Amino acid sequence: MAAEQHLHLWRPINLSDRILAAIDVGTNSIHMVVVQIQPSLPSFKIIAAEKDMVRLGERCQLTGQLTEEAMARAIATLRRCRELATSLKAEDIIGVATSAVREAPNGREFLARVQEQTGLTIDLISGEEEARRIYLGVLSGLELNGKPHIIIDIGGGSTELILGDGHEPRYLSSTKVGAVRLTDLFVKSDPINDHDYSALRAYVRGMLDRAVEELRDHLQPDETPQLVGTSGTIESLMMLHTCLRLGSCPTSLQGYELTLADLQHLLGKLRRLNINQRCQLLGMSERRAEIIVAGAVILAEAMDMLGQSSLITCDRALREGIIVDWMLTHGLIEDRLRYQSSVRQRSTYSMAQKFHVNLASSERVADFALTLFDHTQGTLHQWTDAERELLWAAAILHNAGHYVSHSAHHKHSYYLVRHGGLLGYTDGDIEVIANLCRYHRKSPPKKKHDNFRHLTGRRQRQLVEELSAILRIASALDRRQIGAVDHITCEWRSPQRELILSVYASHPDDRCELEIWSVNYKKTPFESQFGVTLTVEVVSASPQRLPVSANA
Repeated sequence: MAAEQHLHLWRPINLSDRILAAIDVGTNSIHMVVVQIQPSLPSFKIIAAEKDMVRLGERCQLTGQLTEEAMARAIATLRRCRELATSLKAEDIIGVATSAVREAPNGREFLARVQEQTGLTIDLISGEEEARRIYLGVLSGLELNGKPHIIIDIGGGSTELILGDGHEPRYLSSTKVGAVRLTDLFVKSDPINDHDYSALRAYVRGMLDRAVEELRDHLQPDETPQLVGTSGTIESLMMLHTCLRLGSCPTSLQGYELTLADLQHLLGKLRRLNINQRCQLLGMSERRAEIIVAGAVILAEAMDMLGQSSLITCDRALREGIIVDWMLTHGLIEDRLRYQSSVRQRSTYSMAQKFHVNLASSERVADFALTLFDHTQGTLHQWTDAERELLWAAAILHNAGHYVSHSAHHKHSYYLVRHGGLLGYTDGDIEVIANLCRYHRKSPPKKKHDNFRHLTGRRQRQLVEELSAILRIASALDRRQIGAVDHITCEWRSPQRELILSVYASHPDDRCELEIWSVNYKKTPFESQFGVTLTVEVVSASPQRLPVSANA
């Protein structure tokens, strides 16, 4: 069987950070991530990943045992996982096994063979523990902002439903409905006939009924939760829908939404295609094509029963949850709320460290940019806290391109930020941040630039035009990157349409001449964008300074 593998390697590993590997032995696939933990943030980034569809859940129909062929495939994949993790100097390899191994009479025998033949210890975890770790994984990649979210994870053998708001999970469940399991039970024709299709739908509804009702009981009457989908089945359905809609497959699904109406339309198409026809669809692999109809039925019925008209995806789940749990148990995270409360900030700082950004300078630039944003909000622009946070991230990362080269580093910054894997932001947010970094110097935004054309709609282009003008001024204020400017204040003179920028030097004998020159040199896009005159002055008296936060 051809392995479906994904291997991603980043820059050379900083050996002062801790390396950890996490393996998820699932019913359909075996996944591994190797991460570099940065305890000071606390955060982690994925430096390698491997996936292989071994179909461990294809058990003997008479005995329920794991077959020799499936176990051999799994052990071969696990041996490769160990070799990769060891080559990257992982200090620990944590493995968990889920539904297929839980239920097989010879499941523990299989784990003993894994230990003997690979040296790996794979822990068998319960369905509820699987759900708990999925929740932790989602928290590491998606901000819930204290609002209720339902998380659904459709695996090969089970479906997990989770209710949480960023604190301790309110409800955890695992139900024995999975894409591989139900394909084996109900998909006896190709394409699936009406009788089998109806039986499949009825079985899913009957099995999920109790979990859905119990989850609903944990919601307050006035709460409207957001639905979040994780793992391969849901990612594949989202990719299929997006590929069919766009005519090409996106590089990232972050921020994309799938409505129940679109899912039902897609399901109607899939159930009428045979496996060969499904394999021809954009974004569809042969092994996924075999089980996608059952997986789509599970998702569609669950969404209908939960009263959810749409869902968004999160690309973190059980594997990342294993990492978070390890960090918690090793004292690297004080509590889940602290870990969850700043996903975007931690991810931004993690990227800044990865690309060796001068963080002291970037934080000063961010401070100046947010001050300008706050002092001109309501007069020169009408952007909100959401856009303010994008400006902060761009200010922290605007010089990331120096990691590649000083020459044209603003263009390198765009590429690194765009493809560096920021967490907690939508794909559109990341495109905005990357464009802000691109235009912090040199040419202002132009329609002929490919990256500027990639922005979605006039609103995003206006956002980049206006906030990049602010970031230019902020960057100029730290021209020497020595902290010459302590802080700034702004005064708006309405009749003259003049903005007075008062610069307070860190040292009394420093007139900040280079910074003032740099602002005057870079201010043309700001003045033309907002239709104002920007006047810069150095003042000696220092009024009390108010702290500026990345969070409004």
